[in-house]
Amino acid sequence: MCLGRPKGVNTLTRSTSEERRRNAEIERLIQKDKKQQSKNIKILLLGAGESGKSTILKQMRLIHTDGFPLHERKEVRQVIFSNMVVAFKIIAEEMRDLNLTYENSDTEKHEAVLLAAEDLGIDDAFPMNCLPAMKGLWADGAVQQTIKRGNEYALHDNIHYYASIDRLFSPDYLPNDQDILRSRLRTTGITETLFELGQLTYHMFDVGGQRSERKKWVHCFEGVHCLLFVAALSGYDQCLVEDKTANQMQEALMLFESILNLPWFRKSSIILFLNKIDLFKEKLAAKPIPQYFPDYTGADADFNAASTYFANKFKGLNRTEGREIYVHYTNATDTNLLEKTMKSVQDTIIQNNLNQYIL
Repeated sequence: MCLGRPKGVNTLTRSTSEERRRNAEIERLIQKDKKQQSKNIKILLLGAGESGKSTILKQMRLIHTDGFPLHERKEVRQVIFSNMVVAFKIIAEEMRDLNLTYENSDTEKHEAVLLAAEDLGIDDAFPMNCLPAMKGLWADGAVQQTIKRGNEYALHDNIHYYASIDRLFSPDYLPNDQDILRSRLRTTGITETLFELGQLTYHMFDVGGQRSERKKWVHCFEGVHCLLFVAALSGYDQCLVEDKTANQMQEALMLFESILNLPWFRKSSIILFLNKIDLFKEKLAAKPIPQYFPDYTGADADFNAASTYFANKFKGLNRTEGREIYVHYTNATDTNLLEKTMKSVQDTIIQNNLNQYIL
């Protein structure tokens, strides 16, 4: 009687060999995916409304991508017109709350023109009847008085940029890069911008800064390599858009402190952008800091003392031993300055984070 090989042995051997091959392939794919993921850097932009977060995101597109194509520039043209019309409407409302009246007899008519203005279509030029209306409103003394008190009702600072408006009404006007940076469209939801530097791919996420938008932030908290918090230095005397009784700088400090204590960011690099240094320098002498922050003891017009004072306020909120807050003074509309600043930020991220992910 011949004893043969037990039934199923060859099948079992082949099955085991096949499983090993599949497991090796799966492991290879997992390692490949880990290596690829290690080259992806997630940067989360946070800050209160009007801090300049979205402007920084626009700059990243200008510096590291192909910028803004024609159809987006047309969309920004619509936004700019809306910015101007809305600004003058807000000024008119606040002017009456301040018990001021127009000084020029024709200004009421100019206001009526803007109240009747319709939104631009994607291919529309600025309507020419709005040019004398905007110029007339701008020239009125009561309007200028109200603009000077813009910090009391969160008037957006881009109105000064568009004060010389003749070029905007050219039939072939398209926004240039600076126009795009200065335009204001409230961020809602989550916006991602992707760009590559060297062998790394950066995913920068911007989320709305107004109080009503903050409940959405938690969706972006996982896997953050760098938290980039933006606060407007020029907001030390300004109220919030959504709350006239709240101070922008106080809001930013409170928000920064609450974010630092979140478990998601214990291993993240913390970068602080103290933004809008140009506007901050302009208003220091006219709006003394002690009127809003009584413990400030530096000279009224001393930029270095004033900026250091606020930087120390933010850094003092860090209660995690060994964690450093990297502070940069920025002007988000200055492309050259921001490009240099972001190179420094990149070095910080690589130094503090990549050793954990790239072996």
